[in-house]
Amino acid sequence: MKAPAIYLCALILAGCQTQPAPTKSGTSERARFYLESADESAVVVVLPRSGTQFTISPKPVFTESDIADVAITQIEQGKCLVFQFTPAAARDLKRLTTENPGRYLVLKLGDVAFGARRIGQPLVKGNLLMFVETPDDALPALVDNLNETCAAVRGASAQR
Repeated sequence: MKAPAIYLCALILAGCQTQPAPTKSGTSERARFYLESADESAVVVVLPRSGTQFTISPKPVFTESDIADVAITQIEQGKCLVFQFTPAAARDLKRLTTENPGRYLVLKLGDVAFGARRIGQPLVKGNLLMFVETPDDALPALVDNLNETCAAVRGASAQR
């Protein structure tokens, strides 16, 4: 295959990837959750501030279409995000956390890992608390962007 044909194929394949719908702010934050994995297809991700490494499945277990709402909450250890899943995703979260105690759920925003949560017990209410490696003063803008993106993605899915 000649070089121009290779570039053309790369452009076509890049266009096939789904992107989140644009939001009012003009940016979108793709939020995906991945399960820790020892599978041979697993990939290594590194959290940006702590440098903690995780080996995760390349396929997300939850995407922005599964997230109903994101909020900030203050707990004893500090500020964290609360992800409220849609009813269908909440059932999947309960099943996933029941079947995988001790493993980690890793949050990627775009292509960067931003947080991880060890599965301790089944999450039965559809809520997932997670600390993210972002300064506290950046959390409100991040939450707004996540909520806009998730709502836009769910709206686009409903129109199909």
